[in-house]
Amino acid sequence: MLFNSFGFIFVFLPITLAVYFLLGRWQRHQVAIAWLVAASLFFYGWWNPAYLGLLIGSILFNYAFGAVLARRPGRDGRWLLVFGVGANLALLGYFKYSNFFLENINLLTGADFGIGQVILPLGISFITFQKIAYLVDAWQGKTREYNFLHFCLFVTFFPQLIAGPIVHHRDVMPQFARRSLHVFHHENLSVGVSIFVLGLFKKVVIADSLAQFAAPVFAATGDGMTLTFFEAWVGALAYTFQLYFDFSGYSDMAIGLARMFGVKLPLNFHSPYKATSIIDFWRRWHMTLSRFLRDYLYIPLGGSRKGPSRRYLNLFLTMLLGGLWHGAGWTFVIWGGLHGFYLFINHAWRGLLKSLGLDGLSGHRAYLVLSWLLTFLAVVVGWVYFRATNAGAAVAMLQSMAGLNGVDVAHAFGNELLSRDTALKWIFGAAVIAWFLPNTQQIFARHAPALDSISGGHMQWQPGFRWAMTTNVLALIALYHMNRVSEFLYFQF
Repeated sequence: MLFNSFGFIFVFLPITLAVYFLLGRWQRHQVAIAWLVAASLFFYGWWNPAYLGLLIGSILFNYAFGAVLARRPGRDGRWLLVFGVGANLALLGYFKYSNFFLENINLLTGADFGIGQVILPLGISFITFQKIAYLVDAWQGKTREYNFLHFCLFVTFFPQLIAGPIVHHRDVMPQFARRSLHVFHHENLSVGVSIFVLGLFKKVVIADSLAQFAAPVFAATGDGMTLTFFEAWVGALAYTFQLYFDFSGYSDMAIGLARMFGVKLPLNFHSPYKATSIIDFWRRWHMTLSRFLRDYLYIPLGGSRKGPSRRYLNLFLTMLLGGLWHGAGWTFVIWGGLHGFYLFINHAWRGLLKSLGLDGLSGHRAYLVLSWLLTFLAVVVGWVYFRATNAGAAVAMLQSMAGLNGVDVAHAFGNELLSRDTALKWIFGAAVIAWFLPNTQQIFARHAPALDSISGGHMQWQPGFRWAMTTNVLALIALYHMNRVSEFLYFQF
């Protein structure tokens, strides 16, 4: 079930909310939690009921292992932890990577191994990382809550079930334990609905409109067509902002939905295209994934504790695996490796400036603008690999973007692959919003919509007629555009 579907908005969500708060009015805390678990399982099973058993089995396995690890911390439970984490990774590996690895083995050896089509369960990448974090936290003695219903909700809570954020045990378990969680609050509902509507508008109006300009360009280069300089750049920029508003929209909708139920999720998206370095970019883009990779991969590999060379190697390996986590394909591996290389250059540059006594440059406006532009261009290049059908298509598109196929202004868009004026208007509008306007968390900062503390901007949401009318207008526009319902780019991930 998609957040941007009529069934979800007009049937599933109202019924789930009504029953939840009705049970809260009767002071039935555990029953209300059980209802949310049941509703979340229904939400997950709507796409393919066959995978409900897999999800439930995984919940039982990890709950039992977590309880055992919590009683055997340190060395006593190390091999149990290895087994538990390995079992989760094996499940992810089978569904997401088995065909990818077999295809490469066949290519290298000439063999014909195969296991048939494997359908990827919804959200398995996010769910797996979430459960791995839980097992590690249990082994380290960081978990304090072992209520089974609360654990079930921790794994299945539908706002974050499909595409994150990756939630830690400590983020939500204390909230689920609050006896007042299910008590209705007007502020929670008004803030939650308003954030959800903003996210819905970003997805179905902005992201899906940009998709119509990105998709044909990447399809054309995948089919071997030589693109003009302008076609390549419009396609790359359209996808760059499509992905931004698609993921930003989902993140807003997840936070808004959770807030309707009185739950705060961690922030996962904070204006990443305003970043002035790749380091800054990864502090703003997919923030919970960045923290997971840092805490459960980069630091265990040794982090920066074993010298600069080992630090750069650890960064590169972490980003390679992060790229592979995003998808079973060499384009994702290249994308991850590219960002690992970016981070290496970024850290080396900072070190060089510091050694020369020039680190004060970072405070100058001209330096910041140049750093922002360079960072954005590097990100766009990376997104070409992320979106391309294969590495060859990505290289061909980058060649066109570099002008290696010529820059013919007179015949730009001449093959009618794109509608020039419309495409440029959408890209320009998306860029203005992404670069110059406050993000959703800043707009709602006074009401602390997420667990993370964000300072507000010049545009502050307040309950009242003006914001109610704005929200209603955005909702009507979004609903009108939902006749072209499309999946989120991180759907079935």
